Amino acid sequence: MQLSELLATAPAPIEVAAADVAAARSDDLVFVVLDDDPTGTQSVAGLPVLTRWEAEDLDWALAQSAPAVYVLTNTRSLGEDDAAARNREVVAVAVAAAARAGKRVSFVSRSDSTLRGHFPLETAVLSAAAAEHAGAAPHLTMLVPAFPDAGRITVDAVHYWVVDGEATPVGETAFAADATFGYASSDLRDWVEEKTGGRIRRDDVAALTLGVIRAGTAAVTDFLRALPAGTVVAVDAVDEHDMRQVALALHALDKEGVTTLLRIGPPYLRAHIGQEIAAPVTADRIEMVHERGGLVVVGSHVPLTTAQLEALRADRPDTVTIELDVRSLIDERREAHLTERADAVAHAIAAGTVIVHTSRELVTGRDGAESLDIARRVSSGLVELVARVLEAAPPRFVIAKGGITSSDVASEALQIRRAEVVGPMLPGIVSLWQPQVGPAVGIPYVVFAGNVGERSSLALVVRTLAG
Repeated sequence: MQLSELLATAPAPIEVAAADVAAARSDDLVFVVLDDDPTGTQSVAGLPVLTRWEAEDLDWALAQSAPAVYVLTNTRSLGEDDAAARNREVVAVAVAAAARAGKRVSFVSRSDSTLRGHFPLETAVLSAAAAEHAGAAPHLTMLVPAFPDAGRITVDAVHYWVVDGEATPVGETAFAADATFGYASSDLRDWVEEKTGGRIRRDDVAALTLGVIRAGTAAVTDFLRALPAGTVVAVDAVDEHDMRQVALALHALDKEGVTTLLRIGPPYLRAHIGQEIAAPVTADRIEMVHERGGLVVVGSHVPLTTAQLEALRADRPDTVTIELDVRSLIDERREAHLTERADAVAHAIAAGTVIVHTSRELVTGRDGAESLDIARRVSSGLVELVARVLEAAPPRFVIAKGGITSSDVASEALQIRRAEVVGPMLPGIVSLWQPQVGPAVGIPYVVFAGNVGERSSLALVVRTLAG
């Protein structure tokens, strides 16, 4: 369906200023975002991000006086039991840190805008943790996967992927066929019933539609206030103003004591805290201390990533490109293969930027758990390679393409424990971090999701950093 046709009968949006949302937010409230992979930071700027959650890490983050803190849990790469345990760990540490800082915290579950991740597991864990630590579970769970910057919108509770003006229900895209987190439904009400195995029925999911959102803050507040405790709310959003309007209502309800748990895609946090849409980071704002070339690491296998890799190689035909063979990383050839490839990268990076990518064959297992294990083993191979290169020949910058890849490269290979999110490298997408501690200080780190951007986007980011 054409986007214009989809929106033909929708009310006109109401403009909402970011400053108005910021003014409505309670000053003592800090949002702790449990991000299931690091790509969630791509829509924000100037916020602290952690890949570890010891007490001193949360103390540092809360001392930055930012309205939100990202904690990279990387739970999308974990099984259910480990994901649940990690969420509980972060909540316990964050609650204690907030008490020391004299702040109130609200937990946010950030996941994929194409509906892949541990739902309802993570929202259930966070809701239970809130009940334990705050005395009551959140009144509502707000489901806001929309990511308009990347073509993901929700209309009449149906989630769409928009490309070149064509809106496709997300359940009909390749994302729905994910080996680990696949699904069939595009209507978020059906999706919730599907993912909860029928425990939450479709008719019990509330749809906060554009008709209500674009009627103004009072209409949204009244709609949400009337819902029974425990309701899951599927939220429409086509643009930033829709999300800001929802944020105004939620801040008003918070002041009435009506709390909410957010399960969101990347941009909603920006709208919720009243942050302006940041302009892309330019080369003059990027601090680089090494004179060698940069390192571009590509692990994602989604078709868009493969197209972006091809476009990058066409744009920079003289750039050294080194392939890691996926099958060699998961059998007895692993160590020899990694040693040979890491040595080649360390040698080549002295003369210029190097592209490292996994072979484009997607190797899957017999079920979701085995496929996830293969993905972890491949990602750990990339991590080992980057760690060896960092020790032998620290690069000028690092770009990591893919969710699991960028998380593991950040936390394990580069040992980025604490960082500042500088801002997006492209409008609304692709995040630039500056590490604050560890061996990667002075090495800008770019987190590039596998499923965002245009064919030329990776090449454009490399041009900004490498010239």
